[in-house]
Amino acid sequence: MQFQSYAQAKHALAASWPWPNFSLAELTCRCAGRFCQGAYWHDPSFLDRLQALRDRIGKPLIVTSAHRCALWNAAVGGAPHSRHKRLAVDISLYAQDRRALLQAAQHVGFTGLGLAKTFLHLDDRQRPATWFYPGSKALWAM
Repeated sequence: MQFQSYAQAKHALAASWPWPNFSLAELTCRCAGRFCQGAYWHDPSFLDRLQALRDRIGKPLIVTSAHRCALWNAAVGGAPHSRHKRLAVDISLYAQDRRALLQAAQHVGFTGLGLAKTFLHLDDRQRPATWFYPGSKALWAM
């Protein structure tokens, strides 16, 4: 379900937000009003998996990017068909065991896994896919 603004989403979802370790604010578009008013894409099953990942890891997960409006996605160099234009997250690897985080993400059911130097991209897709961002392959060697 897509919301046009953070305010609209907050009003609609405030009473029924069951994901204690994530806020609506960190999942909305971060263009800071340049292109949208904090657009947000709501997907409860995605958020259930994200919370399950947090519970499994047992420590905070820092979301560095989540939903992006189309113009912000283009401005930050996102792929034209980026999953961020619906709902995907990039999780900072700061203070994380990258391999443990990857295994936990696979365990809870994320099917799109992008392995970067400083973050792990997570999304849902019908055909599972794992890829390396430039210069990151050696860091993820098992």
